[in-house]
This record gives sequence, C-alpha cells and structure tokens, in this order.
Amino acid sequence: MIQDVDEALRTLIRRDALAGTDVEVALDAPTTEWASRRNSPTVDLYLYDIREDTRMRENGLIDVRDDEGRVLRRDRPPRYYKLSYLVTAWTQRPEDEHRLLAAVLGCVIRHDTLPIDVLGGQLAGVRLVMPLTIALPPPQDRALSDVWTALGGELKPSLDLVVSAPFDASLPVELGPPVLEPIRLGVRGPGVSEARRSRAAGRRATPAPAPPQPPVETVIGGSPELPGRTFRIEGSPKRRKADGGR
Repeated sequence: MIQDVDEALRTLIRRDALAGTDVEVALDAPTTEWASRRNSPTVDLYLYDIREDTRMRENGLIDVRDDEGRVLRRDRPPRYYKLSYLVTAWTQRPEDEHRLLAAVLGCVIRHDTLPIDVLGGQLAGVRLVMPLTIALPPPQDRALSDVWTALGGELKPSLDLVVSAPFDASLPVELGPPVLEPIRLGVRGPGVSEARRSRAAGRRATPAPAPPQPPVETVIGGSPELPGRTFRIEGSPKRRKADGGR
C-alpha cells in the first residue's frame, strides 16, 4: 500500500505541477550526502512518519455485494494510516526552489483526496476516499525541525504533505451461495391431512387414495331343481349361510 501511495503522489506532481519540465521527483532522504550528489533540479518526497488515523477507524463488518445487490461476503473495514511526506525542492538558486514548492502547493490544494486516475497497484479500483492535506501545522509531538536534525542537514523551506490511505490486512468472512428459490414450509403432525400438508408446502395437493371397499358376495339359495332367493352380502369376511330362501 505504501509504495502505491508513493507512485500516486509522483504521478500527480509530475502531471499537474511539473508538466513540460525536466525536474525529477525523488523519494530519497534529503541528507547532506544526498544533496551533494544531486546534479539536476529535483522535488523530493521523503516519507518520514507513519501513524494510524484513529479518526477514521470503523468497527463491525462491511457487506460486499455483486452487481445485483446480493451479499457475497463480509469484510472487516480497513484501517487508515497517515503517511507524512517532507516535500523539498533542490536547485542551484533559492528562487527556483520556491517556484517549485509553489507549483507543488498549487497542485495539491486543488484536490481534497487522491484522484482516482493516479491510483495503481493495490489502490487501483479502491472505492474509498483517501484524504490529502498539505502545509498544515504538524502535531505537537512531531516538529519538522526535529526531522531535519535527525537527517543531519540544514533547515530549508519545505511542505508537509499527508495522505490518509487504507490498509486492508483482514481476512474476509466468506458466506454460502445466495438463496435463489422461494421459501417452502412443510407442516407435519398428528391430525393434519395430506392435502393440508401439500398446500402448506406450496405444491398441488395429491388426492388421498380411496379406502378399500368391503368384499361383495352373491349367494343363491335352493337347488337347480328348486331355485330359492338370491342374497348379496357385503363386508363379511366369511361366507354367510343362506337361509334356504325357498
């Protein structure tokens, strides 16, 4: 993430502040040894401080959705870190250095956030705002004079450029595939007919099978020579004896 912010700032300054010039944009520490080796006009962006931007910390989970609005997974919100750059200009004359600093200042104050078209690497396609400030008073525990003392160089005009960039190191919470079918409810229990269970499940009721019919038996009384009465017997497991029927 840090290297992507470096490149985004270099692209922005080259395009909007130094277009048409041969001024280099470096990321080196502006030490006395480095300054002695420099042989061309240079704008230096030295990253000297990294600390979390606690004002932008969020809790909970963030829903990640597809183009149709379905939740694919849930991610933890990223942590934002303030990357502070010491911006200096290096030429043979102080007047030229002041012009370069003015060009960088005018470039940055036109943007409240890092423009999307200069983002690359892990920041490409990120839909998060990255605040951008310049020349604000530094915190009380971070004086620029202390930075120059640590570098071993002489104090010179500089700009304090700060970018709040997201750093996402959390593991996503994967979810199951989305449910695309309507909910179906089934009701089961004593005393509930099959037709009611089928209607509750959203299906067409299946008619219950017809109950078994009792056996039917026909008995003719008498004899071939002397026929008697005819009896129709239903539901009797055993044959009933005819009463003679004569």
